[in-house]
Amino acid sequence: MDARETLRMAGRSIRSHKLRSALTVIGVVIGIASVVTFASVGASVEADIVSEVGSSSASNVYVLPTPAGEGDDGPGFGGVSQPVFTEHDVKQLEKTKGVRQVLPRGNVRVSALTHANDTVSRNQITATTPASFPQDAIVAGRAFRSGAREAVVSRSARQAFESNLSVGDTLSIETEDGNATTVDVVGVVNRTAGQLPFASFAGQPRFYVPTDPFYERTLESPAVGASQRAYPQLTVVADPARVSTVKGSVQNYLAGSDAAELKPESVELTAQTSGDFVEEIQDIVGQVTRFVTAIAVIALVVAAIGIANIMLVSVAERTREIGIMKAVGARNRDVMGLFLAEATVLGAVGAVVGLPLGIAVSYGATVYAEVAFTPAYGWFVIAVAVGILVGVVAGLYPAWRAARVDPIDALRYE
Repeated sequence: MDARETLRMAGRSIRSHKLRSALTVIGVVIGIASVVTFASVGASVEADIVSEVGSSSASNVYVLPTPAGEGDDGPGFGGVSQPVFTEHDVKQLEKTKGVRQVLPRGNVRVSALTHANDTVSRNQITATTPASFPQDAIVAGRAFRSGAREAVVSRSARQAFESNLSVGDTLSIETEDGNATTVDVVGVVNRTAGQLPFASFAGQPRFYVPTDPFYERTLESPAVGASQRAYPQLTVVADPARVSTVKGSVQNYLAGSDAAELKPESVELTAQTSGDFVEEIQDIVGQVTRFVTAIAVIALVVAAIGIANIMLVSVAERTREIGIMKAVGARNRDVMGLFLAEATVLGAVGAVVGLPLGIAVSYGATVYAEVAFTPAYGWFVIAVAVGILVGVVAGLYPAWRAARVDPIDALRYE
């Protein structure tokens, strides 16, 4: 029996039981669509994060105190708020070859912010320098001036009060000791040059004030022997072509810095680039995607069981037909090939329908999440191949059982 005749007979058998075949195929469709959806959504989220980080902070080297001994893969991107970097460290890093500027950041402890008789509770606001606000990040107004009682806010901070905050308004800042200071809001920004790569994804309201005069955390500099402001984070902006070199120079400097003497033993000083953060977040997203996709594969296992079940039923129903086929000269491999072809067709149809369905669902999910759609082509091929393989594997035992039917007993079968 040639392949064309085998497929024709398999198709006729499937069409003769349309509802049963359709329900079996639906299981494969759900499994394939689930794998494609989860894989594509994961790839899209990962690509969006990488694009966001690469476009906004590719030249940054982040200098942080982090908990020591967090494993072999590095300190991660969650630092500790330990002010150890002095003004002396800032000035020394600014002298490093390939460094354009050093942006210190610190937290000012507050209890509340008030605008137009509307008060919101806050634990802290960010103190930094005017250089942290590049011109392309300013949505309205300008950056604050160092030494002035001015503030810059994020776009989401404008809606933090009942009366929207805008450039030119005043903001009352109540510190944790109960003192209140009034500042003028001079700018609105969508990001800052010194923020960590993934800070922009939080979307929470952010308020920025100049380190002079608001930031008061000080430590005695071992190198200078005088009290200086001390910061928990520095962002070193490097020449784009010298990022790796600058990272190495910064890490070398940290070994003999003020921060090295001021930090607790439980803390280590690290210099990380956006690429380091990207690798870590890719690992996390990749692990989550693989885990969720593995759950979707369970649907394919259920589909395989469904195909095997339907083929066993088909063998039982067609016992007499198998006997007639063998009586007129069909060999065991012909009978086995016929039932194996039916199972393969069911798996292939499920794969062909499930692939575009999965692509459509994943595209809709990325549109809803407002990320660019990035097809996971490798998973597309895997999903289709697995769908067909499910049909083949699920049909092996029923086909083998059909081939072993004795023609004499089959012809007597009612």
